[in-house]
Amino acid sequence: MANLALVYGLRLLPADEIAGAGEALVELKNGNQARVTMHLLEGSREQIEAQLKQSIDAFFDFFPEI
Repeated sequence: MANLALVYGLRLLPADEIAGAGEALVELKNGNQARVTMHLLEGSREQIEAQLKQSIDAFFDFFPEI
């Protein structure tokens, strides 16, 4: 299997200041671009951590072959 790279970003901001989250672009060596969907998790630290762990588990469930 090829060596993989997981692209992600994290930033904590006051929840009431966020109007929306768009896509991020990843530049590929072949000149193409890949889009990364940004996700928004709100709540206390504990709630955000729990949601993030659940999201990561769900993400890898989509790719059982890796």
